[in-house]
Amino acid sequence: MTKDATKNILLRLDPELAEQLQTVASVEGRSVSDVAREAIAALVDRRREDSRFSQLLEENLTRHEQSLRRLRGDD
Repeated sequence: MTKDATKNILLRLDPELAEQLQTVASVEGRSVSDVAREAIAALVDRRREDSRFSQLLEENLTRHEQSLRRLRGDD
């Protein structure tokens, strides 16, 4: 991924977690952003393999499809 292909987000952390994240980044000689990106990517990968998450996703999709049909007057 190139730098131009990134998106900025605001992430609010409680002070203790922010300090722990900074410590991890410092010890590993990496940026806080790099460590956070790695952690988020790992979370997303775990969710892809999580059947409970897949079920919740399916339920959300079904609800949104039903809402869209109602808004269109299709029901």
